[in-house]
Amino acid sequence: MAVKMRLQRHGRKQNPYFKIVIADARSPRDGKYIERLGFYNPMTTPATIEIDRDKALDWLNKGAQPTDTVRAILRYKGVMFKKHLLRGVAKGAMTLEEAEVKWQEFIREKEGKVLARKKAVADEKQEFLKAMSGTAKPVAAPVVEEAPAVEEAPAAEEAPAAEEAPAVEEAPAAEEAPAAEEAPAAEEAPAAEEAPAAEEAPAAEEAPAAEEAPAAEEESKEPEA
Repeated sequence: MAVKMRLQRHGRKQNPYFKIVIADARSPRDGKYIERLGFYNPMTTPATIEIDRDKALDWLNKGAQPTDTVRAILRYKGVMFKKHLLRGVAKGAMTLEEAEVKWQEFIREKEGKVLARKKAVADEKQEFLKAMSGTAKPVAAPVVEEAPAVEEAPAAEEAPAAEEAPAVEEAPAAEEAPAAEEAPAAEEAPAAEEAPAAEEAPAAEEAPAAEEAPAAEEESKEPEA
């Protein structure tokens, strides 16, 4: 009978957890199993893994075939490393005591990393809760207050200056433009009127002169008669 070391799914939708079990390779994924080895929850940070290393190693030596995910879990928990060390002991490369010391060092290193990760996650959670309660980041309030004060003061002073400058410059321009245009018009109008007056004056004077000349001739003719 082919035996597999695999995960059995439990939990709700989008919130699963798994049991690490020994089961017949022909049985359904979530069906009956022979023995339970541990527990795996990927939804936590870091992932929660609990496994009986001795039982897992015993089943590996019996020929149980782990799935890819279970093999990664066994490698992470040091089961595969212990199997490698025991193979070296069987070949005479090292003693059992030396293999045990190396395996314990490996376990301590792994457990230390897991504890450090858990502590970092707990600290991040505490900082988040403080920020949500309003007790964190006390320095942010003055920064938000000072920035508008520096920007608004010049804006209030520069706005009137920008409006008054065009008013002072445009007023004389509007007054001088008509004055420059009206001056030639005022000078040309009298010139046009004076020209006919100058021409009509001699005409008016010549007409009486022409009339007075015959009158003088008639007076001279009368005494001769």
